[in-house]
Amino acid sequence: MTTKLTDFKALTFDCYGTLIDWEGGIWDALQPLLMANPGADVTRQKALEAFAEAESRQESETPDLLYPVLLERVHEDLARRFGMTSNADMDRDFGASVPHWPAFPDTADALRVLKRHFKLVILSNVNRDGFAASNRKLGVPFDAIYTAEDIGSYKPTPANFEYMLEHLKSDLRLEAGNLLHTAQSLFHDHAQAKAFGLANAWIDRQQLSQGGHWGATAKLGETPQTDFIFFTMAEMAAAVAVETR
Repeated sequence: MTTKLTDFKALTFDCYGTLIDWEGGIWDALQPLLMANPGADVTRQKALEAFAEAESRQESETPDLLYPVLLERVHEDLARRFGMTSNADMDRDFGASVPHWPAFPDTADALRVLKRHFKLVILSNVNRDGFAASNRKLGVPFDAIYTAEDIGSYKPTPANFEYMLEHLKSDLRLEAGNLLHTAQSLFHDHAQAKAFGLANAWIDRQQLSQGGHWGATAKLGETPQTDFIFFTMAEMAAAVAVETR
């Protein structure tokens, strides 16, 4: 059984929640709605949990929508759910907020370390333009980028992982056994990664393994198996540095 990070040739990444602080970005982007509805009883935790439900349902129902348009509908849903009044401009602004979502403070430095030892690949649920804006904050060029816009569906749909595996084989000559899928979301990523037989590294930023919260990620009834657990990307990069001394 593989027990070392450096046994792999490539890291396949989820981006939002793993490399980009999507919870911080989502909460910031909701502030205009909350300011326009000062009587609403909406805490950060309530908002993120409602976002998780609305986003996962919308992705399942409308897999062909580009992510900014999908986020517009999620914003409308959140306003209705909490009895708030929104408008088309606020919905559009929320949909266009992905480029403003911040990277986690440890991400760029960690990726620069990892880039020295692995090919780096993105499998993301956003559109190409949205990821391109985020990529400017990540500090490294990726060897392959596959988005929901390319695939026509959203994770955790199996088609997204099928697409990635097929293209990595043809684009970079990488087989499934060469890959370590690295992500925060159990729902979007780790359940399917294990279903496809991929080794995986859980970046448990919400500390779910220690009783933490699900936040903006839809809940699973059972925790998928994980081969490695780190609480930050910095921890993962440090572990690789130890292995390569």
